[in-house]
Amino acid sequence: MRKAEKERNTRETRIKMSLELDRPNNGILIGGSGIGFFDHMLNTFCVHGGFVITLEMTGDIDVDTHHSVEDAGIVLGALFAEILGDRSAIRRFGEAHVPMDESLAFAAVDISGRPYLVFDGEVNTPKIGCYDTALTKEFFGALAFNMGITLHIKLLCGENAHHMTEAIYKAAARALAKAAEKTDGGVLSAKGV
Repeated sequence: MRKAEKERNTRETRIKMSLELDRPNNGILIGGSGIGFFDHMLNTFCVHGGFVITLEMTGDIDVDTHHSVEDAGIVLGALFAEILGDRSAIRRFGEAHVPMDESLAFAAVDISGRPYLVFDGEVNTPKIGCYDTALTKEFFGALAFNMGITLHIKLLCGENAHHMTEAIYKAAARALAKAAEKTDGGVLSAKGV
């Protein structure tokens, strides 16, 4: 079983999170961040990636939701990095297109140790509930840089901000799950590391 747990406490957030991979058809978010729409997106991410995330979290959401969303991405990225270790015996690359009604999102992942985010997924509404839609980029940036992955996300079309954002989270989860799949080989790199 590929699983890890971390705690991260700052003046802005207190996070205890565990992550378990390899649970296709059984992915779920247990607990939450206190930000309704973000929890919905995290649960969607878990379901479509086959991940189990257990989250106990408090944050300064009376100020803004930014610190909570970004810090959750930091911890989640660190958990993935710990679980995948030297990145041997995994597929390394993954991609997914996900339609959600009128929306279509694409994500591609390289679990390479080279952190980078290309994000073309801005939506047409500033907030969904108390979730600032600009935080989608912040979450995936924190995830990519703390996990050490190259992540490309592109929103190809859409009109409804909820659908657009959800398609992005689903596409990223599916691409990440593919890239993290176990293989029989070593590190998939011409460098050998």
